[in-house]
Amino acid sequence: MKNILENRNRKLVESAMNTIVNEHIKLVGAIHYDELAALVPTIENAEHIFIMGAGRTGLMMKAAGMRLMHLGFNVHVVGEITAPAIKEGDVLIVGSGSGTTSGIVRAAETAKTVGAGIICFTTNKESRLALLAEHTVVIPAAQKQERDETVSKQYAGSLFEQSLLLMFDALIQTLWELDGSTASELWKRHANME
Repeated sequence: MKNILENRNRKLVESAMNTIVNEHIKLVGAIHYDELAALVPTIENAEHIFIMGAGRTGLMMKAAGMRLMHLGFNVHVVGEITAPAIKEGDVLIVGSGSGTTSGIVRAAETAKTVGAGIICFTTNKESRLALLAEHTVVIPAAQKQERDETVSKQYAGSLFEQSLLLMFDALIQTLWELDGSTASELWKRHANME
């Protein structure tokens, strides 16, 4: 009986992995890479970069912020006690599947008021957040409220969050290649008080 259950579970896990990977393969073909490429000069020229997202999207954004820090950018996570005020010359990078998360929209409105740039990752190019942003990257994934299995069989925005991390990693890889730093140089910025 134990072997039957282990075999069933292995098949289920393998099937789940194939579902996830196949959704990403489909999504990769639908990405507008010019939207991503347009972010490079904005990020390179920012005095400070502010990162923000809510929930699991927020975790993906923090991971992106850490990688930007490894590349030598001056990065802050919005809401952290050490984050300074945003100002002109800075850029706010936000992730929100719906583009309507109230705290994120308010932060974007503040950034706009002071003349900071705004980069938005979302599924909704018509959202308030997307309309505030100078640069919007549309991720063709389901929002967490959507239950449309033709877009994703995964639960509650998982495809958006995973894709956000992958797209940002592609952006980081591009910025790193343009910078020309070695992995050893980046490692010097890695946390050493863990």
